[in-house]
Amino acid sequence: MADSIAASRSGSAKWLVVIIPYLWMILFFLTPFLIILKISLSDTAIAMPPYRPVLEGFAVIGDFISQLDFDNYVFLTEDSLYFNSYVSSLRIALISTFLLLLIGYPMALAMARASVSIRPTLVMLVILPFWTSFLIRVYAWIGILKPEGLLTVLLQSLGLMDEGSQVQIFRTEIAVFIGIVYSYLPFMVLPLYSALEKMDGTLLEAASDLGCPPWKAFWKITFPLSIPGVIAGSMICFIPITGEFVIPDLLGGANTLMIGKTLWTEFFGNRDWPLASAVAVLLLLILVVPIAIFQNQQQKA
Repeated sequence: MADSIAASRSGSAKWLVVIIPYLWMILFFLTPFLIILKISLSDTAIAMPPYRPVLEGFAVIGDFISQLDFDNYVFLTEDSLYFNSYVSSLRIALISTFLLLLIGYPMALAMARASVSIRPTLVMLVILPFWTSFLIRVYAWIGILKPEGLLTVLLQSLGLMDEGSQVQIFRTEIAVFIGIVYSYLPFMVLPLYSALEKMDGTLLEAASDLGCPPWKAFWKITFPLSIPGVIAGSMICFIPITGEFVIPDLLGGANTLMIGKTLWTEFFGNRDWPLASAVAVLLLLILVVPIAIFQNQQQKA
């Protein structure tokens, strides 16, 4: 009897472990997505909210389908602004992810090869910026990058920039890349460190004993074993960077085109909620591709 009760409780616990993540996804992902999808298929209206809902109550399926308005998605293919925004966002996200990997990998490798006693301190230093608000940290970069800011003064004092130089970093794509790399660097370093820390150090010792030079041992042993961390860090950075709004809005100029800024303009500037929802739905579908690739790589690992 006791065994059957224990088995029943064990089965209930397993069921809860499985169902809770699905309930979370339904409540906080699927439901908002369906709401946005519904708005994207609606018509713009001068009202509050500024759209005419397609589905009112329990409508007949045929009537519901006949009311669907795909004009918003058609308009996205006709106006080059949205295509350029998507392309520019993907380009900036790819370049930023590459820069993050280029900077974050040596940092993670140094942390993984450091003494075990100081590794927790190094991890704490990496996550230390999270103790300050993200918005405040981005605003701080305005003071650093503006023409009379700290960076300009430093470059002028080192003789790398003339006193009357018209060259500026603020309100350019360079400022956007600086802000993105600074803000997302911990998200790249931590997965890489987690993968590199688990690596067996005796493999490198064996390679050295066999006459393998350090650079070759890195490409043959260290880097292949860290690929899961590379993929995880790249996906964690690439996906949110694609839809980034705060950094390009505060640090970028008028020519810095990203889909997050376009989305904000449609929602709050033009108050065209159906079109903005269509932009958001299409952005989500674009980001599903790298997520699917990441999941596939995780299953193979």
